[in-house]
Amino acid sequence: MSKKFEGQLALVTGASRGIGAATAIALAAEGAHVVLTARDAKTLEDVEEKIHAAGGSATIAPLDLAEANSIGLLAHSIAERWGKLDMLVINAAYLPMLSPVNDIDQKEFGKAITLNILATQALIGHFDSLLKKAEDGRVVGLTSSVGAEPRAYWSAYASTKAAMENLLQSYAQETAKLTRSVRVAVIDPGRTRTRMRAKAYPGEDPATLKGPEVVAEELVNLLASDFESGSRTVVNSD
Repeated sequence: MSKKFEGQLALVTGASRGIGAATAIALAAEGAHVVLTARDAKTLEDVEEKIHAAGGSATIAPLDLAEANSIGLLAHSIAERWGKLDMLVINAAYLPMLSPVNDIDQKEFGKAITLNILATQALIGHFDSLLKKAEDGRVVGLTSSVGAEPRAYWSAYASTKAAMENLLQSYAQETAKLTRSVRVAVIDPGRTRTRMRAKAYPGEDPATLKGPEVVAEELVNLLASDFESGSRTVVNSD
């Protein structure tokens, strides 16, 4: 039986746990060779082992997306080895402390801006040419409901997600009419059982939340479909 992504290359950021790990495993199960990135090499190795044990193919690339030149070096390595990139899943994100606007911690806010906004632009900037060399280059960014609907005390995180969405939607429009276009989508995973969710809602019962694999399945189905560039999907919380 043929697989959806046979012969294709995917890069997943924040792939060491949660939605990123589940997405990497799901993409590999459908035949993609997945490049896994995150800061923690050990947890990346654990995900890689799960992929290999299931008969899939993956390569780990431990790095900090917030470090200068890390994304450029990764793009150079992928260009030399594979010459293209079929799918880019931008999942890594940083959640700063929740607080009112007037009391936002500047150091925490700076970390969120660096990872959620600047790294997103750097990923697009460095991988644009490789995505355009693929037969059907696709980019999917993971967002949050607060990126579209402001919420009290969430402004530091929400503003970075709003900016990330703007970057991706602008990129979708800029590439739409090119001969070698890149299709772009944004996914809001909704209420999902992740470490970030637990940090934001420490008193919440995780049993009431859907697992990361539900979001991963939705994401894989989207990447395999003829989706319209610029689309925004919210994963059902049921």
